[in-house]
Amino acid sequence: MERISAIVAPVVGGLVLLVALLGLIGTAIRDPHPHDIPVGLVGPAPAVEQISAAFGANAPGAFQFTTYSSETDARAALDSRVVDGVLVLGGPAPRLILAGAAGDASTGVITAAFTNAFKAQGSSVEVEIVHPFTAGDAHGLILFFVVVAVIVSTLVSQALLFGIARSAGFGARLSVVLAFAVLAGFAAMGTAEWIAGDYGSGLWTAVGLVTLAAAAVGAVVAGLVRLLGAPGIALAALVVVLLDLVSSGGPVGSRLLPDFYRALAPWMPAGPLYDALRGALYFDGAGVGGPLLVLFGWLAAGLVLMSLGEFLSARRPRGTLAPAH
Repeated sequence: MERISAIVAPVVGGLVLLVALLGLIGTAIRDPHPHDIPVGLVGPAPAVEQISAAFGANAPGAFQFTTYSSETDARAALDSRVVDGVLVLGGPAPRLILAGAAGDASTGVITAAFTNAFKAQGSSVEVEIVHPFTAGDAHGLILFFVVVAVIVSTLVSQALLFGIARSAGFGARLSVVLAFAVLAGFAAMGTAEWIAGDYGSGLWTAVGLVTLAAAAVGAVVAGLVRLLGAPGIALAALVVVLLDLVSSGGPVGSRLLPDFYRALAPWMPAGPLYDALRGALYFDGAGVGGPLLVLFGWLAAGLVLMSLGEFLSARRPRGTLAPAH
């Protein structure tokens, strides 16, 4: 019976992971549509109202328009990440001002939509890019894979600890969480900087953000492992890695995903971490506050799970370990 179980368990586990992975990714990308991409409008009131009404009728829900009284105010909104792009009307030709580091999905959708709209009227659109990605990471892909690598490696570090010392106490687990988080922050951003080139003066803030994210994810995984044993690793892999990364939308963000994933993304670690890294590196820290709250929330939840696991473990009869199915 043990031999059969040893064969069946990994096969079934692998199949469950396969179906979950395909199900999560498939439902996320099967029919992508833009949702609520924030765009600023500047110009004469009739022209602004005409644009808003046209896109409201032809692409309902795709854009979230905000009207500004001047280009200066609209540019300030771009700098503070309130909008991803600004359409300036009323000049010789319409102009688009885009925040490049807002991401290829937002800037691509905005550019295509307004270029095609004015092309149909026989006009062309001038495009200006501000806050661009660094030349060595022109689409933010390296930065997003920092997020992926940190989340996956944090899970692996806790899985290895479980394999080596299943009954490790709160102190030992917390030491691993913190030590790995600090080293991961420097290693991840140091490697990214080496590959991409100069990320600029926000690099140290980015190191801190990665450190916090690794600690937050590590604490949650450590807590689940202490509570559930091996099933805790599987649960963490499903939620903290798979669901988290899929709901983030990857480098393009979650604005093209279905409602479920878009609602979930701001509360998971991956999306806020990527958002905060872009804010730190390309927008002088704008928009970092919200992601920080989410990551600190995950860290607090992880510490609670670790403490609960330690408490329940202390109440078990001696010689009894957490489940290790």
